[in-house]
Amino acid sequence: MTIRLYDTLSRAKKPVAPDARGRYSMYVCGPTVYGRAHIGNARPAVVFDLLRRLLVHVHGAGNVVYARNITDIDDKIMAKAVAEGVPIETITQRYEDFYLADMGALGVTPPDLAPHATQHVSGMIDMIGRLVDLGAAYAAEGHVLFNVDADADYGQLSRRPLKEMIAGARVEVAPYKKNPADFVLWKPSRDDQPGWDSPWGRGRPGWHIECSAMIEAELGTTISIHGGGLDLQFPHHENELAQSRCAHGGAPLADIWMHNGFLSMGSEKMSKSLGNVVGVEDLLDAGWHGEVLRLVLLSTNYRQPLEWTLDKLEQARQTLTKWYGLLRSEDVTSALPAPAFVEALSDDLNVSKGIAVLHELSAKRELGQLLASAQLIGLLSMDPSLWMEQEGIAASGFIVPEVSIDDEIIARTAARARKDFAESDRIRDALAAAGIILEDGPGGTTWRRA
Repeated sequence: MTIRLYDTLSRAKKPVAPDARGRYSMYVCGPTVYGRAHIGNARPAVVFDLLRRLLVHVHGAGNVVYARNITDIDDKIMAKAVAEGVPIETITQRYEDFYLADMGALGVTPPDLAPHATQHVSGMIDMIGRLVDLGAAYAAEGHVLFNVDADADYGQLSRRPLKEMIAGARVEVAPYKKNPADFVLWKPSRDDQPGWDSPWGRGRPGWHIECSAMIEAELGTTISIHGGGLDLQFPHHENELAQSRCAHGGAPLADIWMHNGFLSMGSEKMSKSLGNVVGVEDLLDAGWHGEVLRLVLLSTNYRQPLEWTLDKLEQARQTLTKWYGLLRSEDVTSALPAPAFVEALSDDLNVSKGIAVLHELSAKRELGQLLASAQLIGLLSMDPSLWMEQEGIAASGFIVPEVSIDDEIIARTAARARKDFAESDRIRDALAAAGIILEDGPGGTTWRRA
């Protein structure tokens, strides 16, 4: 099975290839730990957790390595620490723990590697020094800046005019910059701020150099996949790409660049700066199970925008309740994920098509494949009876959601049309066992509760 993913750089789907070490390596930009994650922050965590699961399924766990970093030195972290009067380590540990717990509730498994920025400062200083020696960076007023003119292909990832990119990112135009687009690799720290000794004075790294240095240290020069949210495409990933390419003699940082789309509340992107955010913990506290949140996050193609609505949550809850009810009511024979399901995922994580396969498996009562396929994407991991209990469904019987009844009627009608009367009778009998009586008439099939 060949996994093909959309590469932002080439604007085309490409097969995922192993890196120079023979591994399928993936690096995803993780959280800056100064506050609780909102549900928009969870989308990349869930999307790339899914991709990691697929890579492991196809290539084996020993051939896949997944790194997701923690940014634990940042001006927002420092401001939070000052406001609370505590060391920055208190802030970063607190919110890293919260992040891991929130993502864990959504079925996100920890990455193989979780490099922290503060643990890799010496590597960052080394990379900055190499860029200075190569003429791709320069020191100015205690700062070290990357010279974008040193990279002839700068802007290749975003494919927008440089002036437009600068304006859109609100890049700081400082008098010591040779080019307004030049970005900070190292900046000075005051005595009361965290800092490290360097050839350019005591200071701390800029944001962009962190990931390049950690990728080099943990995974190598060129990795298979680099992922993150669409908001990171510029300036963060554009700058990573440029500085790594210069530091490594033109070698690409990643073979495939992936970006997930925004999550929105109404017409605007969900973001902390706009204040239109819904915390993961708030949704969990409101009674929404983590698998419901995960299914909603996976319900739309990862590259497309996703509007967060109550209707989507209710639909996901009903779908999962239907599947759990089937698993509780019938014996399940062990099986592998359905080939059609794996094929759908292998085509740029086409989960929408994959979920259609799950509905088909549900209608046909191929429950072993339903369970194995759903678990491949991090769903149906609970005991079915426990799910029913949590959803408030009486242990004496499974109340079939109305949307599920309609799905079953459609499946039965299709079975009758192809003269598969055994399947038609099985669907009718299964609904009858759940207290749903079907009545066929000239206008089609209707139903009522017994």
